[in-house]
Amino acid sequence: LWREKGDLLLAITEGALTRLRPVLMTALVASLGFVPMAINIGTGAEVQRPLATVVIGGIISSTLLTLLVLPVLYHWVHKNDNRKQQTE
Repeated sequence: LWREKGDLLLAITEGALTRLRPVLMTALVASLGFVPMAINIGTGAEVQRPLATVVIGGIISSTLLTLLVLPVLYHWVHKNDNRKQQTE
């Protein structure tokens, strides 16, 4: 997409928006799968609850990093390539 249109920022924006829904749905399903474990009050809950809480927090933080930080890092790394391509 970047090479076709020649605009790095447009390619990053379109790519991030295209992947937004699938990434959010995957993270939501994975997080919701751990909710019963996180609210468990039965036998073994003292081990399961903290584990589920950490996993849910990890899924949420990795999703935010994927959606927000990776596009910024990609732009930061490839901005010089974009300038070279525009001058040619």
